[in-house]
Amino acid sequence: MEKRHYMLLSLPVIVGALGYFVDVYDLLLFSIIRVPSLKNLGLSPDEITAKGLHIISIQMIGLLLGGIIWGVLGDRLGRLKVLFASIILYSLGSIANGFVHTVDQYTWARFITGLGLAGELGAGITLVSEIMPKEKRGIATSLVAGIGLSGAVFAYFIRVWFVGADGEGWRMCYYIGGGLGLLLLLLRVGVLESGMYKSIASTKVSRGNFFMLFTNGKRFRKYLTSILIALPNWYVIGILITFSDKFASKMNVRGTIDPGKAVMVAYAAISIGDILIGFISQGMKSRKNALWLFHAITAGAVIWYFNLQGQASTMLYVVCLFLGFGTGFWAMFVTMAAEQFGTNIRATVATTVPNMARGSLYFVTMFFTWIQTKLPPDQAYLKGGWITGIVIFVIASISLAMTEETFGKDLDYIEQ
Repeated sequence: MEKRHYMLLSLPVIVGALGYFVDVYDLLLFSIIRVPSLKNLGLSPDEITAKGLHIISIQMIGLLLGGIIWGVLGDRLGRLKVLFASIILYSLGSIANGFVHTVDQYTWARFITGLGLAGELGAGITLVSEIMPKEKRGIATSLVAGIGLSGAVFAYFIRVWFVGADGEGWRMCYYIGGGLGLLLLLLRVGVLESGMYKSIASTKVSRGNFFMLFTNGKRFRKYLTSILIALPNWYVIGILITFSDKFASKMNVRGTIDPGKAVMVAYAAISIGDILIGFISQGMKSRKNALWLFHAITAGAVIWYFNLQGQASTMLYVVCLFLGFGTGFWAMFVTMAAEQFGTNIRATVATTVPNMARGSLYFVTMFFTWIQTKLPPDQAYLKGGWITGIVIFVIASISLAMTEETFGKDLDYIEQ
């Protein structure tokens, strides 16, 4: 097999980080400009909450379906081809968001953008994991995610610069995201395909067989637990952070809460967490112990979040920092997933796992909405929020306990 030695800040890592930067910008942009964009389309405050939750859920379904499609193609056609195709789709999808005039059009545009966004992270993490020496693998993938996640911070400031008090200017935010994505295609030209993938590309080994993940009990368990350990991430981002203004009103938090600012603050901390967890994992020589630590930080921050009754809005943003830092394990959980499976289905796993986790927000929001119908109306939103959190953390903790340790694992093998 072809051997190459890459530095931490080599072209594949830099390009992967910038690609994920644009990915996160586009992914979180709706959460950041949800209120002004829907208000500009003529929706009432209650409709902004209800329709916004629906649009986010449909976007996540797009990510889920896209994850399967791009993952299979990544193993069958190659990591780089998927990166090119997914960038083109989400860039054009992002631009299309700027042309919508109805909620239905907005929903479809977010769905299509979600389909495209699904391919970026998994293919990028797979490529970096396979080309980096195992001693640097965890740090390299953490750098990709840490730098990339700052795209949410950039999205917030783009909103500040372009979106007026009346909501006008929100369309430009989408045009910028699409333009950045198309510019990325130029950088991709200099990146080479993974040597591990090329070594099996001409063989008769079954590649990208998504159903292999379900035909073997042990393999299915590894796949399922790989997804479920990330549930706290999208519970925190998709519910607590995105709808922080609604939770704040229910807790009588003093001052006005801007959900876009909450997303920006959380993702600034997520970026730091995602970089640090790579070094922490390296120091501990354990992926699992690093994840346990970050799960504990997240759980503590969630408890703090639901005890902000009557406090100033500034304190909620402080809690968002801790929530963000605690959920800064995105790259680590994707890396662990990639390390548990052979080269012939690694892209399938690394691409579907994060998007299954993102898509799980649809079911989390369904549970969150359903549990509110079983509670007293005046307490439903708050109690529904923390009950949902308890369920999420129990499932994630059981899954992490069942996950194998993958630190230092050799990745040059195939699934039979």
